[in-house]
Amino acid sequence: MKKLLVLVIAFAFLGTSVATAHQPVVLLNTDTTAAKGPLLVDGTISFAIRAAFNKAGEKKAFRAQFKEGDALDVQYLIVDKKPENSLKNSQLPTVVITGPGGFKTTMKINERTKFYEPYGGTNYFYLARYSAVAKAGIYSFVITAKTKSEITLGVGQQEVRGEVVRGPYVAPTPTPTTSG
Repeated sequence: MKKLLVLVIAFAFLGTSVATAHQPVVLLNTDTTAAKGPLLVDGTISFAIRAAFNKAGEKKAFRAQFKEGDALDVQYLIVDKKPENSLKNSQLPTVVITGPGGFKTTMKINERTKFYEPYGGTNYFYLARYSAVAKAGIYSFVITAKTKSEITLGVGQQEVRGEVVRGPYVAPTPTPTTSG
């Protein structure tokens, strides 16, 4: 819990600044809908989205923006510690992904594959993975708790710097180039 508090405070100071790949993005208690949650400006860049829940029915959410044809890659993980590693699949939070054109899917928990993350020295379990080709637009990710728990969603694969925005986002307008 202390580690989570440190991450929340660090993220509050980062605000809308550029974040590095694999930088944790901690969902706050106020991130109850995708519109209220943070936006990953480029959903192909690798971020670890962390969500902690105190009781059943709590919701946390965020958004990620994609261009037509981008890789939509999402991994659902839990830390290999109690209580998460002792929860049955039916007790773990649900993750619903909604995208442009009526796209909607619920991540299906279908594995418990061990994964050691060397940067933080943490043991995880992969519970589900989802890969598809994205349509242009903003996808929403809504996580709903079934009991007290914590999960991590890995979004994106590119190991480059990315941007996370809290609050309204205005996409930059491309500047036309002139040849002369």
